[in-house]
Amino acid sequence: MQQIDWIVLIGTLLFIVIYGTWKSRQHKDVGDYLKGGSTAQWWTIGLSVMATQASAITFLSTPGQAFHDGMGFVQFYFGLPIAMVIICLVFIPIYHKLNVYTAYEYLESRFDKKTRTLTAILFLIQRGLACGITIFAPSIILSAVLGWNLVYLNIIIGVLVIIYTVSGGTKAVNVTQKHQMAVIFFGMLIAFLLILNYLPLDITFSKALEIAGANGKMDILDFSFDFDNRYTFWSGIIGGTFLALSYFGTDQSQVQRYLSGSSVKQSQMGLIMNGLLKVPMQFFILLVGIMVFVFYQFNSSPLHFNPAAVKDVNKSEYAGEYKALEVKKEALDQQLAATQIEYSKAETELEKQNYADEIKALNASEGKLREQSVAVIKKANPNAETNDKDYVFIHFILTNLPRGLIGLLLAVILSAAMSSTASELNALGSTTAIDLYKRNVPGKREKHYVSASRAFTLLWGIIAIVVACSAHLFDNLIQLVNIIGSIFYGNVLGIFLLAFFIKYVRSKSVFIAALITQIIIIYIWYIDLMPYLWLNLVGCALVMGIAILLQVLLPKNDNSDLIISEKV
Repeated sequence: MQQIDWIVLIGTLLFIVIYGTWKSRQHKDVGDYLKGGSTAQWWTIGLSVMATQASAITFLSTPGQAFHDGMGFVQFYFGLPIAMVIICLVFIPIYHKLNVYTAYEYLESRFDKKTRTLTAILFLIQRGLACGITIFAPSIILSAVLGWNLVYLNIIIGVLVIIYTVSGGTKAVNVTQKHQMAVIFFGMLIAFLLILNYLPLDITFSKALEIAGANGKMDILDFSFDFDNRYTFWSGIIGGTFLALSYFGTDQSQVQRYLSGSSVKQSQMGLIMNGLLKVPMQFFILLVGIMVFVFYQFNSSPLHFNPAAVKDVNKSEYAGEYKALEVKKEALDQQLAATQIEYSKAETELEKQNYADEIKALNASEGKLREQSVAVIKKANPNAETNDKDYVFIHFILTNLPRGLIGLLLAVILSAAMSSTASELNALGSTTAIDLYKRNVPGKREKHYVSASRAFTLLWGIIAIVVACSAHLFDNLIQLVNIIGSIFYGNVLGIFLLAFFIKYVRSKSVFIAALITQIIIIYIWYIDLMPYLWLNLVGCALVMGIAILLQVLLPKNDNSDLIISEKV
């Protein structure tokens, strides 16, 4: 990195922190601190909701996912617009009518204190872990690629977020996320345009898509019912809908974004904005990864994108074996580039098909070389991280973008990490303060609960940094966050659906069913019985089914736990 890159990177991050702290420096009461005074407009809510979900993992992992596996991952988001409509019609009116600070307050009015507490604790466990991973994900990749100290990076990202989140609360999060999303959109657009500019002169965007399609990268829809395939149309529509319902409807990190709306209509419009833009945004990010793939069809790419793993093998006795594979890869890259040029010039369908078959064969050979390189790396260091999807895009940025833009794209990655982490810390602090502390320590002044919210936000920030510093890279990072969520989300969503729609089910049945369901879901995940997206549907169905069954079986004269919810 050059001096200009450091100036762009540091200047962008400091501006976000200072501006967010300054714009939200005064708080009169808990409502002002936790709900931003309920003054947010729909565009602020929409951008804040998008920024909360679009973490650094999204901008690091998603292009690499497309580079290796194509556009199929976009199916994961197909259920999101459906979920947005349901949340706008059902969840938002109830939350606003009850004037709650957290989603879990509603559960006490419908069930009882222990159900509210259990649901809040389930949220705190999964979101506390995910918050640490949100910090850890960009840190480990940037530390491996740039040689920065991993622990220092975790601490720097965590501390920057803590400064304005603890100081300004929800308003600070909303204010900063607007600027973070502007940086993110601008940076990704610049990267996309530069990739197209770096392609050979006669390779237009349409030809680039044709090249990607010839290699199977543009296969978007998969209507199969194959459980071994994580991303299909059905898993996206069904499992994705339940995951989005759980995340946007019951996860406080998202609920707090639209609880800050000035009215029900503003909150609804913000979520509809997210529903309309999220799938195209993810499609575009995947498309960036596809263009990186096309770029490397004409330019040499590393045999393995993780520099730490390559460094390990080059220091070992297997360095010669790995070097021989690199030589083969370089020769293959030259042959592949020449064949791609011929394919782009082909005029007849027969010629195109012949070149396409040759290109597929060359890419298959490259895939085998990559598999062989993984085997060599594992021999050199059995603990090395050999899944290099998360390193593809950052490698392209650092080796191909001009000075200044490298700093901008790094700012994009770190801004995304900060925006998601800020929402998560804000939600963790408010849930702890309202659902656990205030519920058990009532009668204090407003300033006391504001101070408590700040203290709990700081505490969760420290916990997130500790989790980040002790985490280990696991497969694809964007999958890891969704796996953690899927283990808990279905259960929580089922509790809320019981509260909304099954009025005769009482708290004792729900509480027992939630405990049983969580144990079952963790076991199903542990034995890898099904793709993680389906855990959302199974968890939701289990808790609802068990609760209804228990309600039928429990003694009918036990009405002590029934709290009528007519006011809802």
